[in-house]
Amino acid sequence: MIPIRSWGRLNAGAHHVVPLHDPARVPHELRTHGPGIAYGNGRSYGDECLNPGGVLWHTAGLDRLSHWNPDTGVLTCEAGVLLQDIQRLCAPRGWMLPVTPGTQLVTVGGAIANDVHGKNHHALGSFGDHVLRLWLARSNGDLIECSPTQQSSWFAATVSGMGLTGVIVGAELQLRRVAGPWLDTETIPYGGLDEFFALADGSEAGWEHTVGWIDCLAGSSSSDIRGIFMRANPSVATRGPMPRAAERRMPFTPPVSLVNPLTLRPLNASYYHLQRRRAGQALQHYEPFSYPLDGLLEWNRMYGPHGFYQYQSVVPSHARRDATHAMLREIARSGEGSFLAVLKTFGQRSARGMLSFPRPGTTLALDFPNRDERTLRLFDRLDAIVLEAGGALYPAKDARMPRHVFEAGYPRLHEFLPMRDAGMSSAMSRRLLGS
Repeated sequence: MIPIRSWGRLNAGAHHVVPLHDPARVPHELRTHGPGIAYGNGRSYGDECLNPGGVLWHTAGLDRLSHWNPDTGVLTCEAGVLLQDIQRLCAPRGWMLPVTPGTQLVTVGGAIANDVHGKNHHALGSFGDHVLRLWLARSNGDLIECSPTQQSSWFAATVSGMGLTGVIVGAELQLRRVAGPWLDTETIPYGGLDEFFALADGSEAGWEHTVGWIDCLAGSSSSDIRGIFMRANPSVATRGPMPRAAERRMPFTPPVSLVNPLTLRPLNASYYHLQRRRAGQALQHYEPFSYPLDGLLEWNRMYGPHGFYQYQSVVPSHARRDATHAMLREIARSGEGSFLAVLKTFGQRSARGMLSFPRPGTTLALDFPNRDERTLRLFDRLDAIVLEAGGALYPAKDARMPRHVFEAGYPRLHEFLPMRDAGMSSAMSRRLLGS
């Protein structure tokens, strides 16, 4: 048994880890071991990728690119391939993944199982919108090939299915053609939620990528809130700045969280004023714009030995201002706060996945040091705001969502449950689904 943690580092449960290397043998491994859950690069924040006391099928060995068509941009690969590997191989050849999350250090299988989204949902949807087909191994030994038109129910259940329909073995992806790896960007300081929403709405037609950082401790009224709005489009430039040659690493886990009541306010103020001085247009490589935290490996250590929670919600467009303000006011009152606070809007698009998180509305994502009951009580108050607004929480970021909150946020759950594989089980599935 090996102790394994997820990205939030909240606890380390002992697991029986079964490495997967040969796609042809995956059905056999599922029949032989289990119940279990697939584990890729461990970037889920909570307990979705954990199965304490049980089996983890480690997919990192399924890391081969099977076929690449440089004329059409269609890539076939195994589930353990990192998005970073695809980007760095294909971007110099004029192709990129259409949608990626805020880190490219996730596997293809994990991106599908969580139907991840990026800063361009209003333009290109979520990751599942660009999966042409996938191969799913079931614990009974079956191998299912499915797509939006072939075995479509299996496809819809597996995209966003949290790994509970089986183990994704491989996928065929449609990449998008680009002129190069650079983005034309613009950074704009804003004051107040109304100004943020005006920028977000006004940018949708002309900008592919839009996102806001928000200082959640700046003030209690919606007009006091301040932040930095960033937007970008693929550039036609053929030369431009390159990212750092080598990533840095958080070298140790401090005895206490470096994000705490003493440091948070000056950290937020320093970041705001630094970005404000950099306001304006610039040509950027896609990596520092899209994945700013990937430059510091193991940055999750900064939260100390007790780890951290991420709380990411989405609320419908009609409730976005009141609900977002209510959450930020509750956070400011609590004194908890977050440095990594992201606010962005989703487009008017329907997701392919039965349990997909992205939907029309506004999403707010915040990281909180684990301060035990004090932090959990804040989350209960935020849950009430999200529920009243008709919103949902993101399972990929979750470590404590109550079952009733999950059921309220995912109305297609009744369609998904018959598609579950009885041989798939995780700490999250037992918490939210009872098994």
